[in-house]
This record gives sequence, structure tokens and C-alpha cells, in this order.
Amino acid sequence: MRNAHTIPLHPITPSFSGHQTFPFRYTWLKKGVDAVTENPNIFLSENASVTLGVGKNMVDAIRHWCKVSRLIEDGTAQPKQLTMRLGEKGAVYRRGQFAPTDLGKSIFDDQKGFDPYLDDPATLWLIHWQIATNTNQATAWYWAFNILRGNQFTPHTFAREVYKWALRQKQSMRPISDNTLQRDVNCFIRTYCQSRHSDTVIEETFDCPLVELNLIVELPDSSGYEFQRGDKDTLPPEMVAWALETFWKSRFSRRDSLSFSDLMYAPSSPGRIFRLDEDTMTTYLENLEQLTDGAFHYDETSGLKQVYRHRDSDQMEFLERYYG
Repeated sequence: MRNAHTIPLHPITPSFSGHQTFPFRYTWLKKGVDAVTENPNIFLSENASVTLGVGKNMVDAIRHWCKVSRLIEDGTAQPKQLTMRLGEKGAVYRRGQFAPTDLGKSIFDDQKGFDPYLDDPATLWLIHWQIATNTNQATAWYWAFNILRGNQFTPHTFAREVYKWALRQKQSMRPISDNTLQRDVNCFIRTYCQSRHSDTVIEETFDCPLVELNLIVELPDSSGYEFQRGDKDTLPPEMVAWALETFWKSRFSRRDSLSFSDLMYAPSSPGRIFRLDEDTMTTYLENLEQLTDGAFHYDETSGLKQVYRHRDSDQMEFLERYYG
């Protein structure tokens, strides 16, 4: 893996808190999107706990995960001169207020949403992508899927290495306590990994929905955890195409071709985020041309594996095609 693949394109502001130690639960993302659709001030309201039906810490966690998944947005995410924007029906959103993003509305709208109740595992892959590519708001998640070398880790080494990496990205970063960092790492693990000692059905527990993706498992001797690389039965090609277009536009917008290595191993690439192996990635790429109506084309000539982009694609069309 080339060294350039381990360096983010832009300076980052690492964050290791905000979730209140809670991975998100099945109903939380929809609750958050619905709430800000009805009331942009909901997370500033004293009645937020009543409206959302959870305790105060969980209110903060719902806000955090909806933001990390980029399903809602607020004025603080915009440059200062753009802290006000025209919303739907003429509404003006100000700093501290929230509105659903296009993706948030597309997934969770009761009438037209693709998958309001997260019934389809493909939606979980989409949300996983949103979180694992969010460098600033989910630094540990980003580091684990994009920077960490190897497939195995322990919580202790994870915490030590992610903190060292964050300091290299932003030397002026405020010191993070060991407890804060360890809570963040533990929350990361619980986002993806169900205890091997539990015989309880996932839907009947408070596990994060992303446990269903089987991306991380606890090692049999309880010595650590391991990423599961390879075929992903529940990951449809349309989601890979959506991710590929997102990755291309954000990292290589001026290029009309990308190497197989970039797609497998560069930060925020489909190969890294979805933990695919090379054979599985090849299978997805071979179906790209037909799936995208010729927008992408995969070619292996003289041993050189490349994907060519002939035109920009409307990413939402990939989702609409999948959800029908």
C-alpha cells in the first residue's frame, strides 16, 4: 500500500466524543430526521426528551449520529457567511438549527422514503459508508476503516495508534483524556461487533444495526477483534456504484480513470470502507458498465486494471434503481 494512501487530502479536526457512549439504535436515525423536519429547533428545545422519547444523553446521541451519518445538517457546518440558508417552503435555517439533508429525506420520509425503518441491509451499508468516511466527526471510525493496517486489533493498541495519528494530523489538538479515548474506542467496537457470548437475536437487543453487516468479530480467545474482509452478500452493486461515484468526486474529480489499487486501498475507497477482497471488487467492477449505462468501464489490458469514467453520474439514480 502506498504511503500516499494513508494521508487525508485536507487538514482535519479530530473528534472523539459526542455519542455519549451510545452506538445508534434502530429507531434513532429516523427519530432525528423526523424531528428536525417538524421542528428545526428540536435539539435546542427543553422538550426534546419528550418528543424523541429518550433521556437527555440519548437526545445528544441521536443528534450526534444523525450528523455523523450526514442525514441532518446545521448552520455550524457552513462557512460563517453561509450560516443562513433558504430551506423548503421559504424557511430560513440559522446556526444551531437543523434540517434533513437530501439523503436523510430520501431514506426516511414516511411517504416516499427508500427505507424509513431500516428493513433493508443495503441501507445499513449506505449509513456505514457515511460514518466511516466522516473524518472529523467520527475520527476513530474513519481511522479504523481507512488508516489502520492489518485486520486485527486490540482496544488498547487501537486507542494508542488512533491518538498518535490524530496528533500528526493536527498538532494543536486539545489533549484527550485516556478515559474519553477509551470510551470512544469501545463505542466504535459496539457499533459493529456483537459479543460472541450473546445468544440473543440481534433485533431483540440494543445492538447497533451495523452489527448486521458482520464487519468485525471478536477473536475466539477474546484477545482482540478482527475485520471480516471478503464477499458481502447483502451489499448490492448499486451501493458500490453509489460509493464509487462519491469517492471519485471527492478525491479524484479531475481524473477520468482510476487504478484498481486506488479503488481497493485509498482512504475512503469502496474496497476499504466495505472491506472487500480483490476478487469481490473485481466482480463488482465487471458489472459497472451495464449497471451505470456506460458511465463507468472496467478494463484489464496487459495486466493493468483500470476503471474509466466517461461522464458524471447522478448518484441518486443508483439508489432509485436499487430501491425501485
